[in-house]
Amino acid sequence: MKTNHVIEKMLCAGRWVEAASTFPVYNPQDGRLIAEVPSASKTDMEEAVEGAHRAFSAGNPWPTHERMNVLKKAADYVREHRESFAEVIAMEGSKTITEARGEVKRTIQTIEISAEEARRLKGETINFDQNEGSENRVGYYQRFPIGVIGAITPFNDPLNLVAHKIGPAIAAGNAVVLKPASVTPLSALKLAEAFTAAGLPEGYLSVITGSGKDIGDALITHPAVQMISFTGGPEAGEAITKKAGVKKVSMELGSNSPVIILQDADREAAVKACVSGAFSAAGQNCIGVQRIYVEEQQYGAFLDEFAAAAAALNVGDKMDETTDVGPMIQEKEAVRVENWVEEAVGEGAEIVLGGKRDGTFYYPTILTGVPHDAKAAREEIFGPVVLVHPVRSLDEAIELSNSVNYGLHAGIFTNNIQKAFEAVQYMDVGGLMINDSSDYRIDEMPFGGTKGSGIGREGVRFSMEAMTEQKVVCFQLNSR
Repeated sequence: MKTNHVIEKMLCAGRWVEAASTFPVYNPQDGRLIAEVPSASKTDMEEAVEGAHRAFSAGNPWPTHERMNVLKKAADYVREHRESFAEVIAMEGSKTITEARGEVKRTIQTIEISAEEARRLKGETINFDQNEGSENRVGYYQRFPIGVIGAITPFNDPLNLVAHKIGPAIAAGNAVVLKPASVTPLSALKLAEAFTAAGLPEGYLSVITGSGKDIGDALITHPAVQMISFTGGPEAGEAITKKAGVKKVSMELGSNSPVIILQDADREAAVKACVSGAFSAAGQNCIGVQRIYVEEQQYGAFLDEFAAAAAALNVGDKMDETTDVGPMIQEKEAVRVENWVEEAVGEGAEIVLGGKRDGTFYYPTILTGVPHDAKAAREEIFGPVVLVHPVRSLDEAIELSNSVNYGLHAGIFTNNIQKAFEAVQYMDVGGLMINDSSDYRIDEMPFGGTKGSGIGREGVRFSMEAMTEQKVVCFQLNSR
C-alpha cells in the first residue's frame, strides 16, 4: 500500500500527461493526502475529445474480435492486480476493504460481459413483403457505433461505474472520454492503465481529471461528442440535459428506495437484507434502502430485530476486514446527513438508533415517525439513515412507496405470489426485488429508473444499444 502521496498523470488522447496545476485527493477517513492529480483545463478536455474523434474516424471500422481481445486482456489485468485496485478504492473512497474487493470482482465481470456482448451486437432481417407492393424487397438492419461517448461518473462506485461506461463503449466500437468524480479519480486512472496495458488503440480512451465547472461544459457541448452517459445527482443531470443539445443522453440520477415487508414475510431474511441494503458503503448507494414500510402485524418485532442487527455493525477503520461501515466521502456530507436527521426530529421523528456523527463517520441511524413530507422522506439521503413506518396494507405501502419523485429500485418481502405480482404491477420503479432488498443488482441486468431517477438503462447490453445507431438496408430485386 502507498504511504506517501504521488503525483498522478491523466490519460489524454492516448498519452499520459500532466497539467499546469494539480488538485489533492484525500483519504476521507483521516484527511491524509494520498495523491495529487492533474487539474485539467478546457483546452485539455477539447484535446481529448478531438483525439477521440480522430481515432474513431481514422481508417476502417474496428473489428469485433479486436475489441473483444482488448476487453478480455483488460479484465485479466484487473484480476491480476485486484488487491491493489481494492486498496485504491478503499483509500480514496468510503468503502471498506471488503466492500472494495467486492467492487473489483464486479468490475472484472462488467468488462468480461462487455467482451461477450461485443460478439452479440447485431441486427436482424426485416420482412419487407408485409407491405403490399414490397414483395421484391429484402433487407435487414445493422447496429453501428455512434462515435465519441462523453462519460461522467460519481464517487460511490469509483471503479465499477467507470467500467460500466468504458466497457460497453469499447465493446460497441466507440471512443470514450471520461471525467471521474474529483474526490475519487484514482480508481478511474488505474482502470485506464488496465486498458492501455491491454493494447487499446491510442485515442479510444481518455480519463480527464478536474473540476466539473472547469471542464464539464467542454465535454457536454462539444459537437464531436455524440452521447453523454452520466451517473450522479438529479440537479447536475438536469443541467447536463439542458446543455447537451441534440445528442443522446443516458442519466442515472439516484433514488429514495422503498422496501415493503408484509405480515407473511420471512422476518429474519428481511432484517438481514435491509441491514445490508441500508448501511453498506455508509449508505452512499443509489439503490440503498431508505424507506421501509412494514405491515402492522410485523412492525414491532421487525423494528426491534432490525435495530439490534444494525447496532451490531462495526463502525471503524475501513482497511480493517472486520469493519462493516466506514466513513462518508467528506465531512460536509456527514454534516448534511446530520442536519437532515435533526430536521426530521424537529418535525416529530424519533431516533431509534444512531443519530451520531464523528467527523466523516455517521453511525447507522434508524428513524420512526418521520412525516411523509419531510426532506428525509422525500429526497435521497445518500447516507446510513433508514426510515421505518407501519402500514395497514399493501395498497397503503405501494401508495407511499410511489409518493416520491424517484423510481429506481424497490423491494418487497412476501410469500404471497398474488401480492408480489400486485407490487410488480403497481410499483413505479425500474426494478423490483422480490424477497430481497432494493440493493440487489447484477451487472448484466437493465439498470435504471422512472420519474426523477433518470433516463434510459445501463447494464452492458442495454448501454451498448444506446451507444449504437440502427441502419436499415433494403434491396429492391428484379422481379421474375
